[in-house]
Amino acid sequence: MTLESFEAEETEEQELALDAAAFEEAKLSAFETGYQAGWDDAVAAQNAETARLHSDLGQNLQALSFTYHEARAEMLDALRPLLFEICEKLLPQLAHDSLAGVVVEQLMPVAEGLTSVPIVVTANPVALSQIEGIVAHKTELPLSFVAEQTLGEGQVYLRFSESETRIDLDAVVAAISNAVTTYFNADLKDETDV
Repeated sequence: MTLESFEAEETEEQELALDAAAFEEAKLSAFETGYQAGWDDAVAAQNAETARLHSDLGQNLQALSFTYHEARAEMLDALRPLLFEICEKLLPQLAHDSLAGVVVEQLMPVAEGLTSVPIVVTANPVALSQIEGIVAHKTELPLSFVAEQTLGEGQVYLRFSESETRIDLDAVVAAISNAVTTYFNADLKDETDV
């Protein structure tokens, strides 16, 4: 019986004969090939990392934008009742309380040149007593006060000999209330459209 031999057969060593210049050129070529492959790998890795960062940045900005709009909507929802209360209760009271001061503020510059001409202050009877009490103490101008039922509590007319000035705090309060209502209605419409 003969068994198979697994020993490595001795091979003849072949010697390659290269001159020094060809050897250096082969070495340089191998270096260049390796360097270029490394460079290409680095560029590909950098491009992949840049693409990943751009993707992450886009997702973060989108999340941030959503968070901003969500926070804004929640803040406006929280402010809505407060602003409506201000428009319904606080602004009318402020207008009522400041009407006499506004009348004095409008009256004084015009009246300085018209010291001898009587000035007619026309207002709603409810506001007239307050205006009369404050204006009469702040000036010594010739004033006459006329009650007019058709005027709102925030409306006053100052009539001079040839001109007239209108003060309408009711319109200011209504305009502010309308602006707040319009803003929130538009905001609600935008939310339902999205």
